[in-house]
Amino acid sequence: MFQSLKALPEDSILGLMAKFRADPHAQKVDLGVGVFRDERGNTPVLDCVHRAETTILREQTTKSYVAPAGRAEFNTLVQSLVLGAAHPASVDGRARTVQAPGGCGALRLGAELIRKAAPQAVVHVSDPTWGNHVPLLGGSGLTLQRYPNYDPLAHSLKFDAMIDALQGCNAGDVVLLHACCHNPSGADLSPDQWAAVLEVLRRRGLVPFLDLAYQGFGDGLDADAHGLRLLARELPEALIAVSFSKNFGLYRERVGALIMIGADPGAADASMSHALQTARSIYSMPPDHGAAIVAGILADPAQRRLWETELDQMRNRIQAMRKLLSAALRARGVLEFDFIESQRGMFSLLGVNPDQVARLREKHHVYMTADSRMNIAGVMPGNVEYLADSICAVRG
Repeated sequence: MFQSLKALPEDSILGLMAKFRADPHAQKVDLGVGVFRDERGNTPVLDCVHRAETTILREQTTKSYVAPAGRAEFNTLVQSLVLGAAHPASVDGRARTVQAPGGCGALRLGAELIRKAAPQAVVHVSDPTWGNHVPLLGGSGLTLQRYPNYDPLAHSLKFDAMIDALQGCNAGDVVLLHACCHNPSGADLSPDQWAAVLEVLRRRGLVPFLDLAYQGFGDGLDADAHGLRLLARELPEALIAVSFSKNFGLYRERVGALIMIGADPGAADASMSHALQTARSIYSMPPDHGAAIVAGILADPAQRRLWETELDQMRNRIQAMRKLLSAALRARGVLEFDFIESQRGMFSLLGVNPDQVARLREKHHVYMTADSRMNIAGVMPGNVEYLADSICAVRG
């Protein structure tokens, strides 16, 4: 059977990680892999997570299955965190939440739900977008199309072109939107732009699918959820894929959720039943440990305050590194990268071409993906001057 298979090319991110690890250069800089790092280069376990795990290990009495929907208190607390405590979709009984194995699992569950409900629907994905969006959604059999979103050379949103493209979508189509901290561009919609997107979605009968992977990493927990809360309040249907890899630092625990907004409670119940059947057929039961950590933290006021403090520290570090890198480049007479300071989240597109990216890696030992996406968390006070010199060197 397997003799017919041809070896696939190496995953670009995994290959970049391997090259970085093998590079012996003392000043090498990793801006590739998308994980948060502190100023020592570590991806830390948060103090609130340590404390929650201690409680779990002390009190847990079984490793039996939970349920296909996951941990019930986790789902309730996540829905409140994402939508807000008194969101109309929750109050009116139109929202349902199912635990998923990471944000990836939530995205795939949502894609399978779309395929069951409307197999002819086209999913419109931003250009550019996170590299795994296309295989996760397209792998379900859905048709994907791109809409313009960001110009990496002009370092700005192509908002008018985005609106024009969405106005040409067919009723019943799905629009995938980054709720905050756009990956890879770091360029988010303003409140006014979210309002304009809402009007197009409502007028054209389009369904938003919101990817919330970085809540709290942009401008804060509530500010980062502004757009999705608006759409979930004003539109009859929506899907929200949630990840807790970044804001809880639970990358390897695979903690996520899919929130489904229906036109009425009956539609929400039907969506939930299909999501559960899909989960059962793919992975049966979600992992519990990470969800137990998140639920324990969100349910305990003291633990939640500690988490929010640590989340603020992570966000502030990223914003500080944005300012530091922009200032270092500005000090060298380079003003074209000032956009880095104004963007949000862990990522920005530097806007250099693939040859310049290759020279950064081969001559200066600075690692980023071929599209020039930088993980700002890889910038440190100790490497920013070297990084700025390297960027200037390849521009000429």
